Amino acid sequence: MLPPSARIAVIGAGPSGIAAVKNLLDAGFTDVVCFDRNDAVGGNWLFRLESSHSSVFETTHIISSKSLSQYHDFPMPSWYPDYPSHEQLARYFQSYADFFGVTEHVRFGTDVLRLEPRADARWSITVRTDEHETTESFEAVVVANGHHWRPRMPSYPGVFSGTMLHSHDFKRAAPFMGQRVLVIGGGNSACDVAVETARVSASTDMSWRRGYWIVPKFLFGQPSDVVGQRTQWMPRAVRTKVNQFLLRLLQGSNRDYGLPEPDHAFGATHPTVNSELFYALRHGHIIPRPDIARFDGQTVHFTDETRAEYDVIVACTGYWIAHPFLAPDVADFSSGSVPLYLRMFPARYPTLSFVGLFQPLGCIWPAAELQAKVLARRLSGAWKPPSDLDAEIAKELANPDYPQLDTPRHTITVDYHKFKARLLKQLPVNWRSDGTGAAVP
Repeated sequence: MLPPSARIAVIGAGPSGIAAVKNLLDAGFTDVVCFDRNDAVGGNWLFRLESSHSSVFETTHIISSKSLSQYHDFPMPSWYPDYPSHEQLARYFQSYADFFGVTEHVRFGTDVLRLEPRADARWSITVRTDEHETTESFEAVVVANGHHWRPRMPSYPGVFSGTMLHSHDFKRAAPFMGQRVLVIGGGNSACDVAVETARVSASTDMSWRRGYWIVPKFLFGQPSDVVGQRTQWMPRAVRTKVNQFLLRLLQGSNRDYGLPEPDHAFGATHPTVNSELFYALRHGHIIPRPDIARFDGQTVHFTDETRAEYDVIVACTGYWIAHPFLAPDVADFSSGSVPLYLRMFPARYPTLSFVGLFQPLGCIWPAAELQAKVLARRLSGAWKPPSDLDAEIAKELANPDYPQLDTPRHTITVDYHKFKARLLKQLPVNWRSDGTGAAVP
């Protein structure tokens, strides 16, 4: 338990970080300092033409619907569309931060260089602002810097002599006018990039090494995640089969579009939510390709022994989980499992926590908001975790919401509804929102 005067640091002012600050303030903590490298709150959702922390591009819209993507304490405006744009989301996060007094606790333009545990159970944080380094002491630290900012680039035999970039650096389609484009991957970013470049490129091809489940944004006239929410009462195995049947009934099989079929059950990977990919494929705007065998100059050889020439390759191949300010012996989640209770608390350091370090089959922020509430209650002494955190963490890791493919991308997956339910169990039965749902300008 920490006193209200305890200094608490929050690293990152994205959607998870601002929720952490808001709920720490609600719990009575008065000295909360949030560090962020940007010039405004919003994290990934701050669109910038230059490469930065942001991972959105000019036409990005959210892939989960408004009703399942809003903070409980601060609903999105009723006039927002089902799938808000990045501009609307940036305004939403800024309004949330301003309304709850979070903004005044954020030090913008600040990079966290080192976070180190001290012998007196405090933490030292070294930051850089305008090339000046300073070190400060805190009683507790919340890490909320996100996990979609350090690109993971693929590796293939040979050398590609054209331009190769990661989707993190893709900002708009205009620079690809008249270019021969190859997009690697079948996730959400890959499908969005392929659809956008296909509008202006000389050609856009798409390389998949495995099949993906493609989910349209709307089913039966409703957002697809809203429809999925209505099947939560079903056992997981039944719900999985129902989802697969519906997708094939309404869209056909991947083979109908020249794509490989998924070799895994729905939920074993993060599904791709896109309503334009199949349209673009069947209209010839995007050409499907198998996995890449090797590069040879601007020629790309594929595993089916075909080849094609490209000017640019966009690798949509995910991100590393990275905390460069932490020594590896404190926390290193760059490979293997992520051992955190409730995807938040390490067993070793009771005053260190991670908010938003999970990938739901749905939206992160509503569950990150609940994590922030549990965190604030822990630090204030209103809630205690189990005594044997190592055992509880092992239990969580052994019983995932969905059996996941063994890939680096799928070490932090949770089911949106089940994870929220687990977090709600840690809050008082009579918990209610303290927000007013003020309109976003």
